[in-house]
Amino acid sequence: MDEKRDLAVVLISGGMDSCTVAAIVNRDYNMAFLHVKYGQRTEAKESKAFFDIAEFYKVERKFVVDISYLKAIGGSCLTDIEKEIPDAKLNGKDVPITYVPFRNTHLLAIAVSWAEVIGAGRIFIGAVEEDSSGYPDCRQIFFDAFNNLVKMGTRPQTFITVETPLIGMKKGEIVKKGIELGAPLHLTWSCYKENEYACGICDSCVLRLKGFKEAGIKDEIQYLT
Repeated sequence: MDEKRDLAVVLISGGMDSCTVAAIVNRDYNMAFLHVKYGQRTEAKESKAFFDIAEFYKVERKFVVDISYLKAIGGSCLTDIEKEIPDAKLNGKDVPITYVPFRNTHLLAIAVSWAEVIGAGRIFIGAVEEDSSGYPDCRQIFFDAFNNLVKMGTRPQTFITVETPLIGMKKGEIVKKGIELGAPLHLTWSCYKENEYACGICDSCVLRLKGFKEAGIKDEIQYLT
């Protein structure tokens, strides 16, 4: 750990976006990694990816939290196995059934609490608005509002901000940035359905494949299709 660097919390889902964010943050900060389990179908695979990425970056400060009450609340096919995960429909106007109601607020609330305790001034999350599934809690307007909440709800001497370095980027740009910075994208997992081979047809897989295709780079994970 470089004592001259400030500390930042990085939310690591195990996917390629958060891995690319880690590569960006690693240039300027000491990193603390946060991973949240919420009862998702691919929890085991995502957790493995989290620890693999943490090992790659030699991150010593790691925090894994289980908020599987989101599974009990339901409302998303990611947590409710009785709901079928649909094939990708990237141009749909409605919020997709893969949306986990208000999930990012839960994740960020945990991150802020931890950051305030360990003295981290920045929280980084790999949210993408422009080239995404259209989740309402992945929009810049949401993060602007949340930063206002953080300011109002923490100690007066606490200055924590949530940063979204990928928010306006295309998936191809994210892949290129990750490769440019040496991010271990081969260790990441994006699929909503499967834990061994990626399905290749869910929203997240199709967005990932789109990004690698746009970047002209081969995706090294294995797919069923």
